[in-house]
Amino acid sequence: MTNAIFTGLMLGGMYALIAMGLTLQYGVARIMNLSYGEFLVAAAFASYWLFTGWALNPLLGLALVIPAGFGVSLMLYRVLLTPLVRRARTRDALEVDSILATFGMMFIVQGIMLSMFGGAYFSYSFLAIPVSLFGEILALNRLIAFGLAVAVGLALYLALTRTRLGTSIRAVAVDPMAAQLVAIDVVRTSAFAFALGGALVAAAGVLISMFLTFSAASGVVFTMKALIVVVMGGVGNLLGCLVAGLALGLSESLVATYVDPGLTLAVNFALFLGVLLVKPAGLFGRAQR
Repeated sequence: MTNAIFTGLMLGGMYALIAMGLTLQYGVARIMNLSYGEFLVAAAFASYWLFTGWALNPLLGLALVIPAGFGVSLMLYRVLLTPLVRRARTRDALEVDSILATFGMMFIVQGIMLSMFGGAYFSYSFLAIPVSLFGEILALNRLIAFGLAVAVGLALYLALTRTRLGTSIRAVAVDPMAAQLVAIDVVRTSAFAFALGGALVAAAGVLISMFLTFSAASGVVFTMKALIVVVMGGVGNLLGCLVAGLALGLSESLVATYVDPGLTLAVNFALFLGVLLVKPAGLFGRAQR
């Protein structure tokens, strides 16, 4: 039981980190990024390539992959999404347009990865060392990934709540029209939030590659789980991402351990629907008036 709980907490922490990037992109920039999981897998492949080809420690590789994720996402926003932002009359219209645009981007990124790596599953061994914690044996790479996920999440929370830029990001997420009235550059802030989401998903991709297998076609699974966590927790709410991610990880671990591993996806959707039936806006979301 204890091992299942520890495994669920570590898995939930990773789900929370994955979803934090999407909640910035969707909650602030109002971009429903359906190619989100593909960029996570791309970061995982980058870490794999750096580790196997250049013998670069994945933890050091974060210093290369995270800025690359930020830069690529910023360029994507400027080139592909800014025209959509300019022509959209409402945020709802932008959401619909972004779904179509990023749906196409999903196949482009996936096709590039398939041409480079094929459809096989990849993994590499990094710090797969058993560690005893409270009488349970856990893998060191999972513990490190969980610790870094917690650190990144805490740093992001402090940045959003204690800095001027973070206040601007939260203001745009709540009401972009009102944010303009207090001299906040909504377009630039949205672009930064989208790029920051790309940096977070790149970090998550590197950390996940340390202990999970992945393939060029596995991005849709991560996109789906990130969307579940974001909607369950409340769009744009970091605390909601944390709680929903932990709930998802714990439910998956407990069901896989004591019931049937094949039912984890069903439990994900059952939990998702159960939360929305009780709180349609998510655990920490605010109902629209």
